[in-house]
Amino acid sequence: MGRNYCDECPYRFSDERAEVKYAVLMGSALLAERLFGADLHALSSVPGTRLGPVVTAFTDDVLERIHDAEVLVTGWGAPELTVEIIERLPNVDAIVHAGGYSPVPPAVRERRLMRVSIAADVNAVPVAEYTLAMILLANKEVFRSERLYRQHRRFIDREVAFPFAGNAYKTVGIVGASRIGRRVVELLRPFDLEIVLYDPYLSEVGAAELGVELVPLAELFKRSDVVSIHAPATPETHHLVGKSELASLSDGATIINTARGSLVDDEALLQQLISGRINAVLDVTDPAEPLPADSPFWDLPNVVLTPHMAGSTGTELLRIGKHVIAELRRVAVDESFATPA
Repeated sequence: MGRNYCDECPYRFSDERAEVKYAVLMGSALLAERLFGADLHALSSVPGTRLGPVVTAFTDDVLERIHDAEVLVTGWGAPELTVEIIERLPNVDAIVHAGGYSPVPPAVRERRLMRVSIAADVNAVPVAEYTLAMILLANKEVFRSERLYRQHRRFIDREVAFPFAGNAYKTVGIVGASRIGRRVVELLRPFDLEIVLYDPYLSEVGAAELGVELVPLAELFKRSDVVSIHAPATPETHHLVGKSELASLSDGATIINTARGSLVDDEALLQQLISGRINAVLDVTDPAEPLPADSPFWDLPNVVLTPHMAGSTGTELLRIGKHVIAELRRVAVDESFATPA
């Protein structure tokens, strides 16, 4: 008897198992392969039937093919789920999304009761790891030392050139006790770093449970050697970090943004960076990445720009794929989602 699980998926299934009909909706077939492997072979471990190839756009033929779907597996760039589309898929009562936010508009959920699973917790892992790496590199002044070494091409006296470099007894400020913000705090625990946190919705008791000091935003910026942004993008948080906060950073401090570019006043940030007084690591920007080709941010030596790389990328997408498979299995055996939206 053959095995009822795949090598890349840690979930075994019994021989007597429920069946579920599902369709895969993604921005591209390539993304689906990054999640589930070549030919989407990891999905073969799901107790059910996949209704044809990856759907990247809705047409009458496609909607007829997936008409009997009970579950939709969605990901970045998937075709929009409108009321009209859902009405043509009468059996869909669950969505398993490979991204961090529900792809189902409120109007659709008002018309039909359905369960939605998201992968926000899974995607938080690589973002937090990226952030940890950048915090440690920034405190160690790795970016500045690399530029200096390459420029002078000779011996650099570290005690003279980098008297304040290092990850001992520095202060890291975390803006937002979100999934990612909390995970960054956890990853920072082994280091000799003081952690201060700003979140208007976190209580003193909650901060104590996290093992951090809860402080006002202004104080966080004044005290921190590195500030990392992890708040959600809402009307209330637009330009949460502005001119006064950036001006209060100490000389040589670094701001890291892996959340959304709109949380930081980009003009105020640009002025501080042009002065050379502070540094920035920007995985997100405003306007949204990529920046215009003539943006001055590209040419600033004290700015590290990455193309939204902090989130799940490359091999990390397989971890999301495993999570999606686990959630599909829960649908098949009529269990609750582990990560409901």
